[in-house]
Amino acid sequence: MTDQAVADDGPGSTGGRLTTRETAERLGVKPETVYAYVSRGQLSSSRAPGGRGSTFDAAEVDALARRTGRREQPAPAGELTFRTGITLIGDDRYYFRGVDAVELAGRHTYEEVAEWLWTGELRPGVRFTAPHEALAAARRAVGALPSHCGSTDRLRVAVVAAAAADPLRFDLSREAVLGGARSLIPTMAAALPPAGGEAADSEDTSAGLARQLWPKLTARPADEASLAVLDTALALLIDHDLAASTLAARVAASARAHPYAVVSAGLGVLEGPLHGAASGPAHRMLTEVVERGGAAPVVADHLRAGRRVPGLGHRLYSGEDPRAAALFDLLAQVPQAAPALAAARDVVATTARHTPLHANVDLALAALSVATGMGAEAGETVFAISRTAGWIAHALEEYGERPLRMRPSGHYTGPRPPQPLPDATEAPSQ
Repeated sequence: MTDQAVADDGPGSTGGRLTTRETAERLGVKPETVYAYVSRGQLSSSRAPGGRGSTFDAAEVDALARRTGRREQPAPAGELTFRTGITLIGDDRYYFRGVDAVELAGRHTYEEVAEWLWTGELRPGVRFTAPHEALAAARRAVGALPSHCGSTDRLRVAVVAAAAADPLRFDLSREAVLGGARSLIPTMAAALPPAGGEAADSEDTSAGLARQLWPKLTARPADEASLAVLDTALALLIDHDLAASTLAARVAASARAHPYAVVSAGLGVLEGPLHGAASGPAHRMLTEVVERGGAAPVVADHLRAGRRVPGLGHRLYSGEDPRAAALFDLLAQVPQAAPALAAARDVVATTARHTPLHANVDLALAALSVATGMGAEAGETVFAISRTAGWIAHALEEYGERPLRMRPSGHYTGPRPPQPLPDATEAPSQ
């Protein structure tokens, strides 16, 4: 982790305070220059606990960086890196603001974890509520879509409709962005059609997000154990560093797109089969394993066809994805999940005979969706709604950076100029 003690400053940054070394890195200067800023009155400092070195207010340091023009440290060749205080992944674990994300999701609701990610503060019992006008607009727009549309199509349309209903969407102040996020996320969930085809007599919009989302994913009645799994899944998936959709969201925020547009950018990338939609193939595979009574013939079919086995392996974890491990532990407490959970474990064990791949979160989402009668798109829906909070967190960080800082140069491989003007193509005869 990067927030451990430094040699010249005692304990690492805590409570919004930075050490001299961290301040110098954030400003892109030498430690001596940091104290020059202090002597000129451009920064204020306090003695670190124990009297070893000084600490600096992170917000004040960021403000100075914006005024002076932060000098980013060069990234390794061919890599694009960002300073972020949101998620750290290392040693087969991941952390939200330095706190173990699995432990956080196991003890707090999705909304509480989202607030922690956004503000660094826990708000016990917090609930997100969809405003009437935005929700009505989103439902009308979603309702006008063809019946064959997928859930991500509906979510994208719901976000655009909610944006159109919000005249303050261009206010990029922290308070406005957070207020919009707290209303957008439940609007996305509530705008989806019910899984059973008919809306409930009355929807409890004051309930937690997992309970609001449940009837959109399955026609089965909710039980508390299954709701707990869904809520934990939402909390676990909020962020995962700079995944492809998060990078797209940060690029949009760098151009000062409003938060709804940032979320739309993330949704556009999330729908790819290698990202948010990856749980769909895993769902279909587990369904087949349950029906055929074992994983061996199903895995064999995938290998014979040259297809990778869904739900296995993750480039950031050498062992089992910690998100999958957490969800499997919770599913083990749900009696009706036993067949799907056994199928998932059978897939892992069968594939391990050929290659040492471990379960990832897509396989765990598939086990949840198969066990609860959800459709193949359920995992993608959970992923998209959950990750919206992460995109907002990254947008807040990016709004504090220099605008349009992500401007890579293209390596042109076309014909060298000057080339002659092209000949006009004659229109075909009628």
